[in-house]
Parts: sequence; structure tokens; C-alpha cells
Amino acid sequence: MKRTYSGAASGKGAVYAWEGNSKVGEGRMEITESSPPSKVTIKLDFVKPIEGHNTAEFALEPKGDSTNVTWSMYGPSAYIAKVMGIFVSMDKMIGKEFETGLANMKAVAEKRANRFP
Repeated sequence: MKRTYSGAASGKGAVYAWEGNSKVGEGRMEITESSPPSKVTIKLDFVKPIEGHNTAEFALEPKGDSTNVTWSMYGPSAYIAKVMGIFVSMDKMIGKEFETGLANMKAVAEKRANRFP
């Protein structure tokens, strides 16, 4: 898989793009809003195998010595996706990807927290 980074080094304007095989596809993500420590908004463009343009948001809410993270994604839905949504549960289809991503985020955050007590 080919990965490229461009734009700002971090925060608003930072861009990550990828290009790979049929499983990975091709796409681009750009941070459009960064409001530490409570919110990050990302413009997410899928190019291949199916084109799609979405917005992903991470909302962070401090809770004592931990943080609740809500990861949401929304955007326009093509007709075929609407029809597919009748027969296929999107939660079952990509829910595990969200869970894995949040678990990875938690592991990184805890590792950093342990390095900087």
C-alpha cells in the first residue's frame, strides 16, 4: 500500500492519502477542524473501489481520569447504498472496524500517558 502525507504537519490541514489493492482501495483524509481537547473533524474521500464522500468526527469528553470517545461518520448516501442498507446492517458490516480503531486509539493514548505521567 502506498501512503502519502501532505499539508500541515498536524491539526487542521493535515492530509493522509492511501492507494492499494482491491481490499484497501484508494482515498484521502483531511483534518478540517481540530478543537483540542474535545473534537476532531475529518473530510473522508473514498475513491476506489466505491466512491464516497463523508465526514468523520471524534468527540472527546473527559470523565475523571479517562475520556469517552464517540466516533461518528456521516455523508450523502448513493441510491445503491440506500437499497443495500435495507438488507445489510452497516453496524455489522463496519462496526468491528470502528471498535478496532477505538481500541487502537485507546492503546496509543494509554502508552503515551504512561510515558508522561
